Amino acid sequence: MSVRTVDALLIGLGNLGRRLLQILDRKGDDLARTYGLQVRVVGVADSGGAAVRPEGLPLPHVVAWKGSGRSVGEMPEFGRPGMAALDLVRSVKADLLMEASPVNLRDGEPGLSCIRTALEKGMHVVTPNKGPLVLAYRDLMDLARRRGVQLRFCGTVAGGLPALNLGRRDLAGATIHLLESCPNLSANYVLLQMLDGATYEEAIAVARREGVLEADPSLDLEGWDAANKLVILANHVLRVPATLADVEVQGITHLTREDLLAAQGAGQTVRLVAEARRRADGSYDLKVGPRHLPLDHPLARLGHKEMAVVYHTDIYGTITAIIREPDPTPSAATMLRDLLAIFADASIL
Repeated sequence: MSVRTVDALLIGLGNLGRRLLQILDRKGDDLARTYGLQVRVVGVADSGGAAVRPEGLPLPHVVAWKGSGRSVGEMPEFGRPGMAALDLVRSVKADLLMEASPVNLRDGEPGLSCIRTALEKGMHVVTPNKGPLVLAYRDLMDLARRRGVQLRFCGTVAGGLPALNLGRRDLAGATIHLLESCPNLSANYVLLQMLDGATYEEAIAVARREGVLEADPSLDLEGWDAANKLVILANHVLRVPATLADVEVQGITHLTREDLLAAQGAGQTVRLVAEARRRADGSYDLKVGPRHLPLDHPLARLGHKEMAVVYHTDIYGTITAIIREPDPTPSAATMLRDLLAIFADASIL
């Protein structure tokens, strides 16, 4: 099998970006042998600068450098101190942008501008960054179509779970009457810790120690992260031009352990659920909030580090997909999944 080289840029070297580089390094021989692809990372950028090497950067060296707490802009030979991510995208020739900068739901930056610029240049884009998709889904998809390139983002909803691919590709032709999802690991982790005996504050502390909750937990616990993911599901799977303003949102911050135990005593459990319910006119009610679920409901059976989506359809029955994600590796791997969907021979996939 002949091997095609794909030159790629990576924006963001946090948990996902570093793990992606490790995956690409570990999987290099498999990608060449199975898919006929060599992924050559020719540029990376973090908040302090960039590193560029047209022949391909040494991935283990980049990961080790970042692990020492230094910016890639400071790397000997390859470093470009102070070079912004957008400047990297503008100035370095590549086939693909892998955009993994921190989520920014105010204006989507720097990811939004980097993605737009890459598409304008005729580069394909893969990203797990939900900010740009929530804020500019239609504009970005239209731009990709006009430029004849692909924008893929299966990692924006429920980590490594292929919730978007399943809904859009594998349920083609179906009417989805009801979509139910637990796309936010953190909120349900906190609820389960409370059921295990922790107070709300203790559960938050445990979640932080486990790395499943940010220093500011409000996005997760007040339901907004799940709402943003529901907006992406609505646009991409249900083909509804939804925005965050269309979603009714309630979080879990008002719940006590006594509330959860009362539900348990009634043969139910509480989960933070994102839901899209089809109306008679074909539109959808979009809602995020705590729901009391019977114990035989698929979402009621989720464990501490699991996420899921349930599609209720007219012709394919009811389909449930669940992922257990003990660390961010599956979320990082979604960029490889999207990359293969773009570049690998369709007959191999």
